[in-house]
Amino acid sequence: MKPKLPIHCPSCESSLSVSQLTCETCQTQVSGNFSLPLLLKLSEEEQNFILQFFLSSGSLKEMAIQMGNSYPTVRNKLDDMIEKIKKTQNKLVNE
Repeated sequence: MKPKLPIHCPSCESSLSVSQLTCETCQTQVSGNFSLPLLLKLSEEEQNFILQFFLSSGSLKEMAIQMGNSYPTVRNKLDDMIEKIKKTQNKLVNE
């Protein structure tokens, strides 16, 4: 199992950025200061929810059945995630 990409500093909890990328085939390295994509800044649970939403063709009814939750519970979770993404996106735009 590959280790999970950390998104917060283990020391101070600030957001991390990517400073180096390496090609696994030829070992070429690209260095710089790159921000993480918005979706990678979500928790693993939130990323899994989005993946499940995508795989169920956006059917919250189907997701509720698969998750064993009620439709309103899944709808509220989606609404909460939308609000979080909007706030994160606005913060990134203002930086």
